Amino acid sequence: MGRVIAVANQKGGVGKTTTAINLSAALAEKNKKVLLVDIDPQGNATSGVGVEKNEVENTIYDLILGEASIQDCIEYTEFENLHLIPSNVDLAAAEIELIGIPEKEFIIRKEVEKIKDKYDFILIDCPPSLNLLTINAMTTADTVLVPIQCEYYALEGLSQLIHTINLVKERLNPYLDIEGIVFTMFDARTNLSLQVVENVRANVKQRVYSTIIPRNVRLAEAPSHGYPITIYDSKSAGAESYRALAEEVINREE
Repeated sequence: MGRVIAVANQKGGVGKTTTAINLSAALAEKNKKVLLVDIDPQGNATSGVGVEKNEVENTIYDLILGEASIQDCIEYTEFENLHLIPSNVDLAAAEIELIGIPEKEFIIRKEVEKIKDKYDFILIDCPPSLNLLTINAMTTADTVLVPIQCEYYALEGLSQLIHTINLVKERLNPYLDIEGIVFTMFDARTNLSLQVVENVRANVKQRVYSTIIPRNVRLAEAPSHGYPITIYDSKSAGAESYRALAEEVINREE
């Protein structure tokens, strides 16, 4: 059965979508069958793997409303072993449309169960908020991967996110665990980045990945071209760091 990992942080701009795209691609490069599920209405993970978000026939929105099956929503990307369930701005209305729907926290889980055994990894890119879509991701997931930007307020939102994960575990998904925390946008030239890493490692009980994702121009450019960094600039520091993270994620399984 595939391992389902939600990539979540309610803070925006922490490298969440960048991590979802590039970790998916790095796992696919290692011959793992990967499904990337975009549940952010901005649809950046969709366009980041080269799929035109406004031209797809079925998105996660159609899946949530029961207007398309999960098989209908899966798009084949141009990258081997990497499939996608796309998203676009339509998804912004989903929360309102789900008011009064029974078991609305489990809609995505019920659908993902149907195809889970076809993939080694299913990564869910969550929106930057703790809303119903993120709760759906957490009821579906086995684990939550938390990207944290190496900046002054890094720890601020983390305790709130961990509290939410624990609530979901307590009430909706007893098997949910924290996959780990990964540092992003690390700048080795600044003392601040080093202090943030030390501070988080000293203050959190959760697993912290040893791979640290650097601040990298090529990494920032790649999504606008619709390529993961492993394809856009295979030898860049960004590509190498996501390969190392993929290795850690795979080894956690073993």
